[in-house]
Amino acid sequence: MDEEVGNGVDFLAGAGRDINEAGGFNLEIKSDRSADDIRHNRPGTKLRDKILSLPDSPGVYMYLDNTGTVIYVGKAKRLKRRVSSYFNRQHDIRRTNLLVRSIVDMRFIVVHSEEDALHLESAMIKEYQPRYNVLLKDDKSYPWIAVTKEDFPRVFLTRERGLEAKYYGPYSNVQSAKVVLQLIRDIFPLRSCRHKLDEKGIARGKYSLCLDYHIKKCGGPCRGFINKDQYDEYVKRVRAILRGETVELEKYLLAEMEKLSAEWKFEQAQEVKEKYEAVRRYNVKSIVAKTEMSEIDVFGFVGADDEDEAIVNFMHLHNGAVVQSINLEYRRCSASSKEEILSMAIAEVERRFERKFTEIIVPFLPDVDFENIKFSVPQRGDLKKILDMAVKNAMQYLKDKEKQAEALDPERSVDKLMDTMKRDFRLEVQPRHIECFDNSNIQGTNPVASCVVFKNGKPSKKDYRHFIIKTVVGADDFASMKEVLHRRYTRMMAEGEKLPDMVVVDGGKGQLSAAVEAFDEMGIRGEVALVGIAKRLEEIYFPGDSLPLYINKTSPSLRVIQAMRDEAHRFGITHHRDRRSKGQTVSELDAIKGVGPSTKTALIRHFKSVKRIKEASLEAIVEAVGKAKGRIVYSHFHADENF
Repeated sequence: MDEEVGNGVDFLAGAGRDINEAGGFNLEIKSDRSADDIRHNRPGTKLRDKILSLPDSPGVYMYLDNTGTVIYVGKAKRLKRRVSSYFNRQHDIRRTNLLVRSIVDMRFIVVHSEEDALHLESAMIKEYQPRYNVLLKDDKSYPWIAVTKEDFPRVFLTRERGLEAKYYGPYSNVQSAKVVLQLIRDIFPLRSCRHKLDEKGIARGKYSLCLDYHIKKCGGPCRGFINKDQYDEYVKRVRAILRGETVELEKYLLAEMEKLSAEWKFEQAQEVKEKYEAVRRYNVKSIVAKTEMSEIDVFGFVGADDEDEAIVNFMHLHNGAVVQSINLEYRRCSASSKEEILSMAIAEVERRFERKFTEIIVPFLPDVDFENIKFSVPQRGDLKKILDMAVKNAMQYLKDKEKQAEALDPERSVDKLMDTMKRDFRLEVQPRHIECFDNSNIQGTNPVASCVVFKNGKPSKKDYRHFIIKTVVGADDFASMKEVLHRRYTRMMAEGEKLPDMVVVDGGKGQLSAAVEAFDEMGIRGEVALVGIAKRLEEIYFPGDSLPLYINKTSPSLRVIQAMRDEAHRFGITHHRDRRSKGQTVSELDAIKGVGPSTKTALIRHFKSVKRIKEASLEAIVEAVGKAKGRIVYSHFHADENF
């Protein structure tokens, strides 16, 4: 099998069968790799000889484990260089090292070009589902809009492509397809029945009219009420809509409306106007870009190198309108780069949807040189806006998928989030219980602090706490942070409560240093993870590390910490505002001897402010709080009057 040579495409149909027959896969293979070879990612003698004899040609290689199972399939522009790169060093990514240590044998196929290798690699990954490969997860059937090839064609939504029809799409969202179908049905009276209409049957009156005819949704071709030429003209316009040529249809309907109006056919003109308005409304929503290019193909990508999943969104625009949009979801099982995944997505769209690309807008260049395809990476302008829209679609797909997964299995979603946070913040345990602290004061007045608590990534508002700073004079955030942490965790330990898994302080190195001192004094440093978050650049600081950590902006870990920081700030500001307001509104009432809290509350509720109490008459105050208290309050504000 090692000497087998093909052009890639020739192997697509039976690659798996041919390899199994020739290579004897799924049989136990005896390894000659020593423990030292495995530890240092070196091949055994037999495998080394195979690697040295590899050609410097494009091709596909397969790695096998000791059971004869294909564990990885890869493509290469130069087979010998690519395969050798696995065995000459320790890799930065753990999964790649695990792959190399599992390799016992290999097979390869030489092809004519790197693009052929890409297509063959895709076919073989689908055949073997190797556990260390990037796998396309979203292999469902997408909805299409079909226009049948009949005397009087039908237009309908389908996920199957077995009928004799012209298919338009696919649509990643079934609702988008339904919007297009509704537009077509609002404008054109096409039949929806499944009768096999023919001229003889129509002439004999074989078919009966359905409800669609009576509500003016069908022109009645089954009874000859609309001739074939007129019906074909409608179908021609429908095809134009499905190709994205709705602007031309809008112009046609406007001209037709004006023509009928000029001929004083106002009722018919009104019917055309309603159709024109429907198309215009659709165009306002569907035309997303104004560009001189009539046909645009764009791929958006979402997924950092350290994430397990990647989403690729493909969009095709015709005259500025999106006529095709799909999302492809890939699961990373090896150290595959984003460039490799993008190449796989382009090849997948070409194969699955029979597309022939000439120019593609991409966020970065793929790792394969595709023949006769020009790639553009726009940095500004209309094309950059279109690329950003594709990226936004991919991100929205990822968010929707996360929401669906959480709705179906909330606990699984929480476990995934906790594992991500454990990895991102270098923790030993999942941070199921996190507390975040923030200080609030204005020019040193009424200093307070807030503590918000998140459990399993969600706010636990019943556990929120306010703190009034007692021992610190002035606006000293560092000393305030130490005081609050001491009070919070000294009390928790005294009451036998379990300490949190992680503590977040809102601020940079200064606040974090104060928190570290407090933890050292309480003897809980190392027992509770501690981090600080700086506001400006969302920098994460760790004790003893002068360089901050920058978490990926799309990471759920950063979103949780940001939410905690914002919630702590809101909670603290609210408490600070309440204390400041209370101090300003009741301070003068506090000075009145003989007036207690209930009287003060009644006065504020009745008059709304101290100013209005001062301006009120004796009768009004007496009515609010009674004669005795009323005279005391009135005499306090009118001591110079004799009453």
